[in-house]
Amino acid sequence: MSNYFGDYVTVAVFLLIGAVVVGGGVFAARMLQPNNPTKLKSQVYECGIEPIGSGWSQSHVRYYIFALLFLIFDVEAIFIFPWAVNLETFANAGFGVLILIEMFIFIGILVLGLVYAVRKGVLKWE
Repeated sequence: MSNYFGDYVTVAVFLLIGAVVVGGGVFAARMLQPNNPTKLKSQVYECGIEPIGSGWSQSHVRYYIFALLFLIFDVEAIFIFPWAVNLETFANAGFGVLILIEMFIFIGILVLGLVYAVRKGVLKWE
C-alpha cells in the first residue's frame, strides 16, 4: 500500500516544483519589469492608426465558409493519417480491401461536398 501512495507523493512533489518554478518566474518578471505608465501608453494602438470611431466591423460570410471548408479537410487529414499508418496491419489481418473501399467511400463523400460547394459558387472570390 505504501508504493501506491508513493506514486501520489511523487506526482504531488512534481506539481509543487512546477508551481514554484512558474510562480517564481512570474514574481521575477513582476519585480524586474519597468513601471512608468503615461497617458500615451494607455491609449489603444493598432497598426499605427489613430483609433477613430467604433471598433466594430463586419466580416463577410465568405471568410467563414473558407474557414469551415479548411476545417473539414483538416479533419479529413486527421482521419486519413492513422488509416495510412495502420494500413499494412489491416492488410495482414485480411481486411486490406475492405478498409481500402471504406476509405475511398469516405474520400468520395468529401469530394462530393467539395463539388457541391464549387457548383454553388461558394469558392468564387469576387
